[in-house]
Amino acid sequence: MKKLGLAALLLAFCLYAPSAMGAELTVSAAASLSESFTQIAREFTRDTGVKVNLNFASSNNLLRQMEQGAPVDVFASADQETMDTAAKKNLVDTATRRDFALNDLVLITPAGSTLAGPDALSGTDVKHIAIGQPESVPAGRYAREALTSAGLWETLQSRFVFGNNVRQVLSYIQRGEADAGFVYRTDALAGGKDVRIVTAMTGHKPVCYPIAVAGESADKDAAQKFVNFVLSPRGLEILAHYGFSPVK
Repeated sequence: MKKLGLAALLLAFCLYAPSAMGAELTVSAAASLSESFTQIAREFTRDTGVKVNLNFASSNNLLRQMEQGAPVDVFASADQETMDTAAKKNLVDTATRRDFALNDLVLITPAGSTLAGPDALSGTDVKHIAIGQPESVPAGRYAREALTSAGLWETLQSRFVFGNNVRQVLSYIQRGEADAGFVYRTDALAGGKDVRIVTAMTGHKPVCYPIAVAGESADKDAAQKFVNFVLSPRGLEILAHYGFSPVK
């Protein structure tokens, strides 16, 4: 009887294991979430056995991929506008949408720079200012709002060097190819010793990150579990470690 019971237990495990071990998710997330979501995905997989494929890019590019039919289970954007568009096009399950993190837009320079603040951007020693494409990169839109509020947007037009995502903007600063740039605080921290944070910008919408299960997810239960993990105390702890602030 004991052998029969053991055999039955092993059979049950074998029947269950393929589905558990074979579960897989694709998470499309804003480039600024690279470090935090990599750790979150690693711990989520460790705890659940569900493999997570991470796809990082600018929020608008991720939206475009979804529109073109790319398989996505979870979408995390760096702004509300992109998620609103995804909701209007039924690309996400709006019932699962949650705000999970806040960030700051900051002015950065290469480490050796002595740039004093935004007003100094119009000085003759500032030749190139790195910024995300406002039409496709949320950080670029936030920067445009901030500079417009400060009366500097039109003045600085000829100095802008546009990046396809916030990490490309960061790389311009790290390599010394731009004199100043606009990224999120979390990106600046990821840039390490090569980057100097000058100041946090004002005059723009709050940088608030929403997350949702994709409307065409092949495994909505597992996708919801990932969203829940991001919102869990451990998920929020990881986000805080990488410089994000909690949503109040």
